[in-house]
Amino acid sequence: MLVAGGEKMTHVDTNVITGIVATLSQPDVEYVHGVTLPSLAAMFTRLYMQHHGVTEKHLAMVAAKNHANALKNPYAHLQKAVTIKEIMNSVMIADPLRLYHCCPISDGAAAVVLCPADVAKKYSDAPVRIAGFGQATDTHAVHEREDPTVLKAVQLASKQAFEMAGLRPSDIDVAELHDAFAILEIAQSEDAGFFRKGEGAKALEEGKTALDGELPINPSGGLKARGHPIGATGVAQIIELAWQLRGEAKERQVSGAKRAYCCNFGGFGNNVVTHILERMD
Repeated sequence: MLVAGGEKMTHVDTNVITGIVATLSQPDVEYVHGVTLPSLAAMFTRLYMQHHGVTEKHLAMVAAKNHANALKNPYAHLQKAVTIKEIMNSVMIADPLRLYHCCPISDGAAAVVLCPADVAKKYSDAPVRIAGFGQATDTHAVHEREDPTVLKAVQLASKQAFEMAGLRPSDIDVAELHDAFAILEIAQSEDAGFFRKGEGAKALEEGKTALDGELPINPSGGLKARGHPIGATGVAQIIELAWQLRGEAKERQVSGAKRAYCCNFGGFGNNVVTHILERMD
């Protein structure tokens, strides 16, 4: 299949306080008590800190990395470099999440063109193939999950996509993850199978997820800095990866990228869709 398209994230003259304002928590047992996505993310983050040794500095490192990547993306919403110190001293949103740990709600659009693989070269000199995809759901109320720190839908959807593609996580060269909150990049990188549970923060420390690392994550800047235009977010991820696989990502190009993975995350992991793309040589 051919993947093509473009995106434009609009710069808005306002300070965005939180990443997601939509009330996508369970209406009867969560939202009725004031539990929104930022508060769920905060509690999830606290659990990750307790169970897996994630620190506030790790969260800041995710944000700083993605802001740095966004500086190389002309379509990014937040084209602003931020330091670890600035992030760790930004205003508290939902303890322990601060302003720079949360993505902005953005305004934008994204589109792809799909066609059968055998005619793709009629439309593009560099078509990109959808090698695999997966979709899974999890228990809607987060507190009812067997282990709240496990994103089961990410695990299941990723397993489906890798099996369909006949690939393993180690075959992936670049990834776009749904970092609505900084902790989610770390958690998704583990539950997708790229790192063992509890080792995502270590991989971040070692530079494995940097633009020049073993597995660059969110070269676009991610939701954190490219922006989160809600309905367009998942397609924007695919477009970024299509550009990467075509060698068209310019300053943020991941060298030699042939296969890519993306994870689009609904609610707080309630509904997850994953895709694996590959270059058609």
